[in-house]
Amino acid sequence: MQVVKPRGRLFFANPGPTNIPDSVLKAMSHHTVDFNDPDFLTVYHRCFEGVKTILGTKGHLFFYAGSGHAAWEASLVNLFSAGDRILIVETGHFSESWGRMATAHGLEVQTLPAEWNKGPDAAALEAALKADKDHAIKAVCVVHNETSTGMTVSLKDMRKAIDGAKHPALFMVDTISSLGSLDFRMDEWGIDCAVGGGQKGLMLPTGLSFTGLSDKAMAVHQTSTLPKHYFNWTTMLARPHKSFLGTVPVHFFFGLQESLRLMLEEEGLAHLFARHSRLARATRAAVKQWSGNQGPTLFSADPSRYSDSVTAVRMPEGFSSDGLRKTAHERFNVSLGGGLSRLAGQVFRIGHMGDLNEPMILGTLGVVEMALKINGIPHASGGVEAALQVLAEET
Repeated sequence: MQVVKPRGRLFFANPGPTNIPDSVLKAMSHHTVDFNDPDFLTVYHRCFEGVKTILGTKGHLFFYAGSGHAAWEASLVNLFSAGDRILIVETGHFSESWGRMATAHGLEVQTLPAEWNKGPDAAALEAALKADKDHAIKAVCVVHNETSTGMTVSLKDMRKAIDGAKHPALFMVDTISSLGSLDFRMDEWGIDCAVGGGQKGLMLPTGLSFTGLSDKAMAVHQTSTLPKHYFNWTTMLARPHKSFLGTVPVHFFFGLQESLRLMLEEEGLAHLFARHSRLARATRAAVKQWSGNQGPTLFSADPSRYSDSVTAVRMPEGFSSDGLRKTAHERFNVSLGGGLSRLAGQVFRIGHMGDLNEPMILGTLGVVEMALKINGIPHASGGVEAALQVLAEET
């Protein structure tokens, strides 16, 4: 049977990268300019300050030509020396990924275990740090919003645990899938190192990332001995852009200038966060309705940790998410996220971050409900109606 490619625009509901606004794409089509040109430096510095505003920091900032993984690697090699111990707070696939990266760089990784559908316990973190009498742990690393599980971590609770243990460890946070979608306050919450990427809440193509740093983190950097060259912060500080040892990717900054305008000026952060929360609650309402008749359920077992940027949906026993995602993509041109690592085939993920509105999320939910029916997956109908009810009340 011939497969006919569906017409119309792709509904991209994958939790990263995300939809890119047309105005951002247009801004990036700018002709090439010298990255030392005074007019470009104006754009660059405007972006520099805009990202600091969204991070909620008056501290230091470094940009990189690379995805969020590049920013994490830059942070590791600039802050630590071979044999240093870091504590990874387990949240899911991405906390494990950062641990593997640290191990590859010769660091000792200690993991604070947690069930993926429940998340980490702040009291357990405080106990682990109190047990570290010699302060061998140099940093506590937390993924703010775990994309693989659709769950957030209270950074205020994590900071309180570190302070309660009176431990000097750096507080490092992955904000790749939270920044620009969820409230984030780097300075207020005592975060020493915040790792971010442009391809999610900031609505850019993949390839621009950054690290925000406290004065404490910059002081620690001076004693780091892990090998580094392209990512060396000390060398970067001597450059006119305070980042980039080589050519500056100018087109990303024309796009970032526009995305920051959309976020900070046209919509405003308060409205932006409220929109993400509204679309997330509508999505969760649909999943809760589908859960009837032993249907799919929300992966998170803790409502206080539901993510406002991505929802992870656990499939009923005996059913794989791969067939559902294939139907959604091949027949209806809707791209959903799949399960990662140990959750492969067990969950699918609906991204609702960045450039997204009510019709787009309702269209996605409608296709998911059709795909459930087509694939004979148990569920209760009416998920879209449940989402409509939430949006009608909230809007």
